Amino acid sequence: MTQHPSEALAVLGLQLPAVPAPVAAYVPAVRCGDLVMTSGQLPFQGGQLTVSGKVGGSVSVQQAAEAARVAALNALAAAAEAAGGLDRITRVVKVVGFVASGPGFTAQPKVVDGASTLLGEVFGVAGAHARSAVGVAELPLSAPVEIELTVQVLSA
Repeated sequence: MTQHPSEALAVLGLQLPAVPAPVAAYVPAVRCGDLVMTSGQLPFQGGQLTVSGKVGGSVSVQQAAEAARVAALNALAAAAEAAGGLDRITRVVKVVGFVASGPGFTAQPKVVDGASTLLGEVFGVAGAHARSAVGVAELPLSAPVEIELTVQVLSA
């Protein structure tokens, strides 16, 4: 029998955080049929950014990849809330990662791998997804990374 996502998360020593409050006029996630799309999530832990700045500047690739992992966990929390629980998510469909990039920085995929790796650890083969990793000049609150998810969920 395949491990449930909630069990995989526990094995990793992680738990879903409370869904971060929106920082502007939007909702954390929207369900449309059997899909849930999250708003972009920042790497908040305990109400604070884990790191701030630009990748390739004051933030290393390793720090940014860890921040992407935290942001993905926040996005999973938002998706799970909209789905009615983490174990109702059956597949990760798409990940979009935005990376606040310093001049000349081109390793955005390595940063977003932090999110992709977490999703693979939690969902196994159902965590394999399409993905975009986009370099941007700035992100809200000087976050180095922002992650959004599209997931498939069990029918209501």
